[in-house]
Amino acid sequence: MDFTKLRAAALKDGDDEEAVTVNTRALIDKVLARYSGEWTTLRELIQNAADAQASKVIIKFETLPSVQVPIPNTTNRSESLKHVLLHHTLRRLLVTNNGQPFGVNDWNRLKRIAEGNPDETKIGAFGVGFYSVFADCEEPFVSSGNEAMAFYWKANSLFTRRLQLPAEQGNPDTSFVLDYRNTTTPMPNLLSIAQFLATSLTFVALQHLELWVDDWKIISLQKKTAPSIQVPIARDIETKTKEGLMQVRSMERESVQMDATFMNVVGWKPTASPNMSSVSYGNNSDVPSLRSFFSRLTNSSSQAQQKTKAMQEAKAMQEIVLEDLTATTTANVFLRVTTADIKTSINSQFATELERATKKPPPKTTKLAILTSSYDETTASTEGNSVAKHVDIFASVLPSKKPGGRIFIGFPTHQTTGAGIHLSAPSVIPTVERESIDLNARWVRTWNIEMLRVAGIMTRLAFISEMAELSAKVLRATELAGRGTKVSKEQIDHFMPEALHTINTFTFGDSTPSSQVAQIINDAFWTAYKKPTIEVYSSRGVLPTTKVRLAVEDLSGFVEGVPVIPNEFKDSRFIAKLKDFGLITEITHQDVKQELGAKALNSTQLTQLVTWAAKKAIKGEMDINMIRSLFDVVIATVGDIEGQGDIIALAAVTNYLNINKLPSTVPIPPTTIPFKFTKEIQINELHALGWEPLEVIPWLRFLIESNTNREQNQDLTTSVPFAATVLHTLSKAWEQLSFNSRATVASLLQDVTIIPTKFGMRKPGEAYFPNVKLFDDLPTVTSLQGVKEKFLLALGVRKTVDLETIFKRLLSPDDNKRGQQSSNAAHVELVKYLASVKDDIPATDLQKLKGTPICPAEAGPKGMESTIGSSRLYKVSELFEPSATIRALQLPIIQWPGPPGSFRSSSVEGRFLSLLGLRKIPTVPELVDMMASPDVQLRNNAMTYYISSHYTNEYGSFSIGSTQKRFLPLAGEVETLVSPAECFTNEKCAVLGFNILHNNLKFHASKFGVAIDPPMTECVNRLIANPPRSKTEAVTLFEYFASRLAEIGSNNVEKIGDAKIVPLQGQQSGAHTEKALLPPRECYLGASSTYKDIFNFVDFGRDANVFLLKCGSKQEPTKPELAALACKEPARLLGILQTPEKYLGMLMTLAEDLPALKKDKTLLQQMKTSKFLLGSVEIPGDKEKKGWTSGFGNSGNEFEDDLEDTSIKQYQLVTAKDVVINDDYISYQLFKKSLICAPADDKLEQFYIALGAALLSDQVEETHRLGSVAQDQKLGLKLRSHVLERSKLFLHQFSPDNIKHDARWLEKNLTVQVVASIDLRRTLKGHGLTSTQSISALLTHSRRTGAVLYTTNDTDWFHISQSVCRVLLERPTQQTYITFESFLKLTLRELRHRGYNVERILRAKEAQQRIAEEERKKQHEAEQQQIREQERLWREQNQAEKTPTKDRSLETNPIPGAFGSDSPEGSPESDRGRGGLFSRWGRRLGIDRNSQAQEQLQNFLGGGSSQNPPPPQQDPSLPTYDQVTKPPKTEKVSSPAALQQNLVNAIQSSRAHNSNSVFSAPTQNIIKEQASYCDSTPGQNITYLADASNGMRIFISKDLHLPTSSFLADNISGLNTFATLLYEISDVYNLPRKAMHIYYDENGSTIAFNLNGSIFANFRFFKQLHQKKMEPPGVIGTTVGEGCVEAAAYWWTVVAHELAHNLVKPHNSEHSFYTEMLMSNYFSKMMTKASGFLGQHQQGTENVSLMD
Repeated sequence: MDFTKLRAAALKDGDDEEAVTVNTRALIDKVLARYSGEWTTLRELIQNAADAQASKVIIKFETLPSVQVPIPNTTNRSESLKHVLLHHTLRRLLVTNNGQPFGVNDWNRLKRIAEGNPDETKIGAFGVGFYSVFADCEEPFVSSGNEAMAFYWKANSLFTRRLQLPAEQGNPDTSFVLDYRNTTTPMPNLLSIAQFLATSLTFVALQHLELWVDDWKIISLQKKTAPSIQVPIARDIETKTKEGLMQVRSMERESVQMDATFMNVVGWKPTASPNMSSVSYGNNSDVPSLRSFFSRLTNSSSQAQQKTKAMQEAKAMQEIVLEDLTATTTANVFLRVTTADIKTSINSQFATELERATKKPPPKTTKLAILTSSYDETTASTEGNSVAKHVDIFASVLPSKKPGGRIFIGFPTHQTTGAGIHLSAPSVIPTVERESIDLNARWVRTWNIEMLRVAGIMTRLAFISEMAELSAKVLRATELAGRGTKVSKEQIDHFMPEALHTINTFTFGDSTPSSQVAQIINDAFWTAYKKPTIEVYSSRGVLPTTKVRLAVEDLSGFVEGVPVIPNEFKDSRFIAKLKDFGLITEITHQDVKQELGAKALNSTQLTQLVTWAAKKAIKGEMDINMIRSLFDVVIATVGDIEGQGDIIALAAVTNYLNINKLPSTVPIPPTTIPFKFTKEIQINELHALGWEPLEVIPWLRFLIESNTNREQNQDLTTSVPFAATVLHTLSKAWEQLSFNSRATVASLLQDVTIIPTKFGMRKPGEAYFPNVKLFDDLPTVTSLQGVKEKFLLALGVRKTVDLETIFKRLLSPDDNKRGQQSSNAAHVELVKYLASVKDDIPATDLQKLKGTPICPAEAGPKGMESTIGSSRLYKVSELFEPSATIRALQLPIIQWPGPPGSFRSSSVEGRFLSLLGLRKIPTVPELVDMMASPDVQLRNNAMTYYISSHYTNEYGSFSIGSTQKRFLPLAGEVETLVSPAECFTNEKCAVLGFNILHNNLKFHASKFGVAIDPPMTECVNRLIANPPRSKTEAVTLFEYFASRLAEIGSNNVEKIGDAKIVPLQGQQSGAHTEKALLPPRECYLGASSTYKDIFNFVDFGRDANVFLLKCGSKQEPTKPELAALACKEPARLLGILQTPEKYLGMLMTLAEDLPALKKDKTLLQQMKTSKFLLGSVEIPGDKEKKGWTSGFGNSGNEFEDDLEDTSIKQYQLVTAKDVVINDDYISYQLFKKSLICAPADDKLEQFYIALGAALLSDQVEETHRLGSVAQDQKLGLKLRSHVLERSKLFLHQFSPDNIKHDARWLEKNLTVQVVASIDLRRTLKGHGLTSTQSISALLTHSRRTGAVLYTTNDTDWFHISQSVCRVLLERPTQQTYITFESFLKLTLRELRHRGYNVERILRAKEAQQRIAEEERKKQHEAEQQQIREQERLWREQNQAEKTPTKDRSLETNPIPGAFGSDSPEGSPESDRGRGGLFSRWGRRLGIDRNSQAQEQLQNFLGGGSSQNPPPPQQDPSLPTYDQVTKPPKTEKVSSPAALQQNLVNAIQSSRAHNSNSVFSAPTQNIIKEQASYCDSTPGQNITYLADASNGMRIFISKDLHLPTSSFLADNISGLNTFATLLYEISDVYNLPRKAMHIYYDENGSTIAFNLNGSIFANFRFFKQLHQKKMEPPGVIGTTVGEGCVEAAAYWWTVVAHELAHNLVKPHNSEHSFYTEMLMSNYFSKMMTKASGFLGQHQQGTENVSLMD
């Protein structure tokens, strides 16, 4: 049976609909039946108080006296209270809170069941909590603020009445009054309710709870909270939950103290007595259980003794309580609350499903809190008097007590956490009765599990914080004990109870009633940390498990002091979990390493360790990394006394001593282990440890670097024997060293005094071989027998005397000649000698030579300068070559005796001196110093030399302009010198006070770095600091700035624009008088006859004006400026303009620029509020004043009277809100005395409206009253026809923008009704003015009734015109009313005589319809021809490619895009063959193949009207349904012609609504792809094949019978073309190209499918449908470009369909919507792409494919 059809038939043809009714009483009873918990009513009311942000709640039980037991005649309050508890019954429960009074939504929600609180931050979700009051109360009453609501029953229906209280009776509190249903309810157990209230106060946002019984305050609970502290979130904590829905953002912890002051009666347990009534106090108290029954049978003697002791203590306590039941006792408890801020991240579908389940959106942020009690707080909580200890008010508050921690959803549920923590999770979704967590519903279950995972994460964070606090306590105690950081056993034992308490608190066991809760929290607790470690208490304090081990046997003294788990914890479930999870292990290699690093070894231990490690290494039991990790921590003292001597760090040891290279007695570096520790170890074992033999270079470097730290007998620089030993060792190894090593040895020793000589120790470079005998006092080598000469020579021992010695002995002058000028030529001889041997001079000596003063300067008289030398010697680089120009500059010149020209720079000596630095020219700084000299002659010489030699000496490379030296003279002030930056060459800048360079130097200004003009910023600053005071000054200054206009940057423009620099008053004259200064932005250039008196106009000449224009001045005021002035000074502006007409002209210019004015939001707001608009008030003439009434009165000629006595318009300045737009002339005539109207101009009216002016029609409220409906409506029918006819003619003259509804709309919606009378009442809002008029026509318009025109028998055409125009036109005017009236009054002939071409208008419309019909027929015929051609080509292609076939069952499939077999049951038209991408359009067009449609086709085959074409017939050449043949092995896709024919048939079968022709369902060709168009099943049976040329991945079916190589070879071109086409389609959608794939199968009807976001397109369909059309030369009748467009459009549609599956998986209306939206949004891009295809192939030849 097709239940989908059956359901549709029931909805369509079933009986009248009926609403589902609800038995309210039964519904409430069934809901309350699920509330199994105690104190449900109180819980819900306290939760409501918390949601209302109350801080205090008072609960009061009012009682009824017993009718059996009289009230005792006593003044003892205890006896009275005892009597009330034992014999009274409950009359009323009153719950009052001081929260916010009920709002409108609260009152409405109170009387609606299952409409929960929509606030996601509130706990209430199901909307049934309040109805828990009906458990004991029949008719509750609620009072809140100044309102109250009473509930009452009528049969099984619940009703309410709501009352607004007078102000004096209102109460700011909210009270719930619950009268008990019966009067036999006993008093509840006070201890039970007190414990409930204490628990309720734990997490709710309340501070105070009170419980009263009549006038006795039984208990008062208060909660105090200390300031919170931030709990750090460990870096390695994963704050996101497993599925990523929630994340912990921050945590804070606060300490909470709860105080309870209660009467002792709370702890009173009455004993049964014969006098007690049947109503017993606290009958809900403890009930004997099976456990207690069996415990009596199995108790041992010790248990019996404990029970007896407990009973005795309880009896003693009852005696204390009975002494005074009204006495008060105070108890307190200290808690620790850790709160986390949780951020949720869920998708829209999840949020929708969750909102459907909870009736509120899921919160974006929420909070979770866990309550624990630290050891200190638990100890403090247990302190108190005996009554407080035995009457345990806080029994269920402390999570460490049974039944353990529970989950709070505002209040405690029955669900436990399995650990010693309470969990407050207000966003956890409970079951309806809020007693447990909902872990069944799909979406709710996921949400709740994620919330529990967050709880696990924050529990882990709280545990980390607790352990860190414990660790700090242990360390603090250790420091106070004077042990530093070394924790002793005493401290460990002292904090052992606290550690046990913390571990037990966070150890999870089983939870009830759902064991999943503890398991989920526990799993999140352990997996929250990214690293496999957790803090644990050990013998060394709190350490991570990575540093703590389980104790094992001793390792022979090498391993001791490793932190281990104390014995007290070994049986803990927490430690058991550590073992199970592999978080703690026995002592390992790493522990050995840690122990070795904790102490220093002695020599014996070090030898044993090295020997042990070597054996392990050579056997392969320890790898090199493990050995190095051990050695890294080993420190040993190797002295003779324990703990003293040299220190060896094995981590630094990398070498051992090979005595074949180096003797064992020499010092060795710390990286080498002494020989005594390795002498018993083989070489291969040492290599296994990773050690290498000590080489010569490192050893020598160590000797040099540590020389000062050794004893004297081992000092290289003082001990001859030790130095000889070292040199002998080096000499012995010299031949084995490489070239680089030899160079290193020489470099290391060159500065060391290691060579013994006859005059002591010398550096190698200072020592001479014994055969050097130039001077007797030379230090020659001694005591180096056996040391090779080649080695010493390489070290630098000299065979010749050095230059320094020569300098000292040959060039040092005698003491008696110092300070005297000399004419000797010793330096000349020295230079000649050195020049001859320059190639043999070492580089170091040559460098010394350059830095040594060896030459004198010329000091002789003028003309004989070279004859005498100076007493002072100069470095060669300080002297200049002999030259007359240099002498004029008074620079030092080298003395070179002889006649002029004796010194030649090209000689050997000259070249050598040049090598040493002899100079030819002075530097620029030197010349600058000379030019700045007070010596005028020197200054002039230097200036002349600099100018003449500027290019030859390349002085331009030096930035002389940056020098601060003052050396340049000024124009007119020769004696005044300035720096280059302080003067300029442009004489015009002198107007700003700048210095001008001397005229003689202006030509050379560039050589001195002098700028033409000063920096613009400095010029601007001077202009602003000293603005011009007259027009003459201003012209000069402004023209100068105009000459540098391009240099004025934006910053300077801004600065000048706002500076007051423009003189205003009298600026036309040249008088030097004080004038007002204005910024350029406030000035306007030239003159204006209109605005000259309004704005500041100036004129300083063309050039100066250009400068001001640059700085913000304008030619004339801008519209925003004009608007701003109008808003600021409208009265002044109106006075200047003198007439309202000119002022309106100004407003007209603003109206024309309204879009630009709107961009300035501030100005627009100012325009809306300023009184700058001009409005008119019409002052009536005398007759009009006399004839005024509140309405039209009885006069029928009032309008004629208006015309006889012309009124006067008075203009006034108003704001936009005070003016109206006159769009209703009749209303204006009625109320014009009270109206200020805008000018009657379209632009100005739009301007006024934009600023907030109202339409008069909006200010006039119209109400009508209709008379009885006439029985004869013939006039109405005639009138309707007349109005429709004339409306078409009337609307022809209007543009579409002015038409609100056209004639076709009027024809569809207009009805006319004749009534007896019509009265219209107009009221001017806000003025109390009304007018009533009898009219003859009125048109009303609504969506439900359409447009109804009411008219009377005496019709007034003007009233009809007025009524209809208001519906047809956007803004009708009085003129349009009169025009349409004439259209209605006049005949067609009269209209024709007045110039209206009636026939032409009617003929034009008929012609348009006829042309459109002919075009449609032509297009249809062309499509039919194209379809026939496609079918012919299709058949030819199929015959050419015919292959063997196999039997396949035929399927009746609809068009592509239909819902396949995988569609969900609820999808529309989920039957195969009944839907698709445009299925709903198909159904609307009648494309259906049911039997009824076939029957209609037979019955009405020839009965159509001749005016309409017959339904299109199927092309006889196309296959019918029964003619479809069995598919071949490679299945052929459906013919595109068949699909095209279906689409054309659907279009041609459409008809006009209410047409005379009969609809006939079109014939359909079978399209087999429609049912499984995008079935993703092939995605499970494909495998990767290759990549196309552009990188697109190609997949094939696993069932492909062809070899893959053959498939690729046959289709390589087509695959590449298809891949390129798909990339083009991807670009249209901005789709990542990697998301598109190609696949191929040999059969099946899947065109494409979407597999988890990856789109696969079937190459088989492309190959058969499009490949040939896209390859040159194309298909007959189609170009390649057209083929590309056709293929692109086809696959563009397919891709849109698959992309929509990313949003909606099933095929339904939502999927169709997204598909159509994708195609609509990207249609323009696809059109552009298609145009590109056509253009590309039209420009080239026909033989171009897409791949080109």
